[in-house]
Order: sequence, then C-alpha cells, then structure tokens
Amino acid sequence: MTVGAVPDERSVRSVVGEAEWKLRIDLAALYRLVALEGWDDLVFTHLSLRVPGPEHHFLINPFGMLFEEITASSLVKIDQNGEKVLDTPYGVNPAGFVIHSAVHMGREDAHCVMHLHTEAGVGVAAQEQGLLPISQHAMVIGRVAYHDYEGIAVDMDERSRLVEDLGPDSTVMILRNHGTLAIGRNCAAAWLRMWHLERACAMQTRAQAGGAKLSMPNQGVPEKAAGFARSDFDRRAPEMIWPAMLRQLDRIDPSYRH
Repeated sequence: MTVGAVPDERSVRSVVGEAEWKLRIDLAALYRLVALEGWDDLVFTHLSLRVPGPEHHFLINPFGMLFEEITASSLVKIDQNGEKVLDTPYGVNPAGFVIHSAVHMGREDAHCVMHLHTEAGVGVAAQEQGLLPISQHAMVIGRVAYHDYEGIAVDMDERSRLVEDLGPDSTVMILRNHGTLAIGRNCAAAWLRMWHLERACAMQTRAQAGGAKLSMPNQGVPEKAAGFARSDFDRRAPEMIWPAMLRQLDRIDPSYRH
C-alpha cells in the first residue's frame, strides 16, 4: 500500500471494536483540525491517544502522511516499546514515539498528547523567559512546564527527563527551541489547552513585534484566571467545543471518519 492510501475502514473497524473506533475518529479529527489551523509541519510532529486497557497501547499518526490525509483507519496502534500491535503498512517516526510514550507512561491522566512545531510556539520556545502572562489566553492555562532541548528526540533516556520536567500537575509544556505540548483526558481537553497555548504564543510574539513596553497583570491575577478556567478544559471542551469542531470538519470534509 502506498503512503497516502487509506486502509479499508470495514476491516480495521471489525478488528478494533466500537470503543476504539470512536477514539480513532476523535484522533483523526484532531489531526484534521491541526491542519486546518495551519499548525502542521509537513509529516512531522505528532498527536497520540491512549487506548483503554491494561496493555497501555496508544494510537499515533502513520509516518509519511500529511495531517489533512489522516483517517480513523490509517492511525497506527503501538505499544510502549514502539512496536506495532495491529498490522499496517505504515511506520512510526522514532522521535514521535520517544516523546509521546514518555508522557503516556509517566502521566496516568495523559490520555491524549499533542506536540506541535508552529512558528509562534517555537518563537516563544526560543525566548529565555518563556510564555509571559500578558494575555488572558496565557493566564487561563495555568502553570507552564519547560524542557530543555537535547537534540532530535530519539534518545530513549530523554523520556525520564521529559516526564520529570512535565511534573505531576502541568498540562502544557514548552519544549525549548523546539515547540509546544499539551495533554488532556481526551482529545477535546488537549485541543482546548493547545488552542489557548498556541494563541497565547501568537499574541506574545505579535505584542513583542510592536516594540512597546508590555503590560503585565497585577499580582495574583494570573492565578485567579487559571483557577476560574481550570474545570473548563475537562468539562466544557467535550460538552460544547468538541462537538462544534466536529460539525465544522463534517461540513468541510468528513473523510476523517473512514
């Protein structure tokens, strides 16, 4: 099968069952949304989703497909060692496996993991002070974790350092000189966190480009904003925002469901 070809939906669906099939649809939708926002980077960067069960398997993109091409059937299911557990002609990017397996293994609440290389995200990742609390979008996401750049993420030893830097509570991370990362208990929550993180990075780089002195909030305001919005990422995301995003995708191109 050539890269870009879509596996037969019926054969994949019959093997994985309805519960996993629904997760595959959500993750394929997440890839399409990233492409729609212009946040993709050719065939690089990754979004992954844990499959329920004691095996700790997760779904990730087939290496070589554009995000706008990905479907529920084409997603690759792998284990914590990067081995495919469902027959597919597609491979997996080793760098994607290292980062995503680390977070899935290290954080029980990290069911969905998003990692991007956007211009705004890398722009902030290259700044010593990191993300500044100069916008509401930046403040509502709460504490941001940071991980120093160690080169292309193919060293398995880096996994422990990634998890340590993410810590037990942070749900967003800036990989210095590299990009952004967000986690959630499902695709909806991860999407909303990444949306705020990417918007905050874009707003910061634009504000800095204006050359004027930046306005900082009063003491305690960022914490207040984060506390107010904390439950929204897990509650409003799946109830309100995610269904709306799926409706948008269905109007544009529903082929992600296949």
